[in-house]
Amino acid sequence: MITALHTLVYADDPDAARAFFRDVLQLPAVDSGGGWLIFRTGSSEMGVHPASWEYEGQTGGTDQHFDLSFMCDDLEATMKELAARGAQFEGEVEERPWGSTIRILVPGARPVTVYQPKYDPPALARDDLEAMW
Repeated sequence: MITALHTLVYADDPDAARAFFRDVLQLPAVDSGGGWLIFRTGSSEMGVHPASWEYEGQTGGTDQHFDLSFMCDDLEATMKELAARGAQFEGEVEERPWGSTIRILVPGARPVTVYQPKYDPPALARDDLEAMW
């Protein structure tokens, strides 16, 4: 079943945005690799991605400023449960360095990513939730 919401913020200066969320808002975070901080936001988490990038000789970019993904702890079981309720998926499960993903079709809207993270999601750490709020 869906266990949390993962929100993305696309930024022209991701280092500055990450520093703001870390230092000014003091959101707890984990480094998912290479300085990519994933912030705990209660029962959700937030990552800050660059609006343009170069990686392994390839460049890319987006006009998006926000995105959301549904997180789960068992993608196969979640897909089976949601499909039993009429959900449809786009494409096949893709393995990414940060998780296993698929897109779920949202009637009347664009598809949304559903993923099972390969990192320890701060959204699911409950030990300091009371202290945070």
